[in-house]
Amino acid sequence: MTDADDIEMRRLAVRRADMKLAFRSHLMAYVGVNGGLVALNLITSPGYFWAIWPMLGWGIGLGAHAMSVYMNGEGIRDRLIEEELEKLRKTKGLR
Repeated sequence: MTDADDIEMRRLAVRRADMKLAFRSHLMAYVGVNGGLVALNLITSPGYFWAIWPMLGWGIGLGAHAMSVYMNGEGIRDRLIEEELEKLRKTKGLR
């Protein structure tokens, strides 16, 4: 393995770690805000659980974020980047 390979692997590892940290921050914000909404809901109108609506809406986004981080979203992104690089190389070769 060359130094260039090591540098590239470290760059990829840093990017993946950053993605996981961003998701954890998103999850903590979700738990904190929605916990507050549930408390507010129970205090102000215990007969109707309206807090479920923001929880569901935000939960869809949180689920999508989780899938992009933990279900090989990185691999999809890398493939798209490689496709674009290949297109750019072909375009450059035609000029």
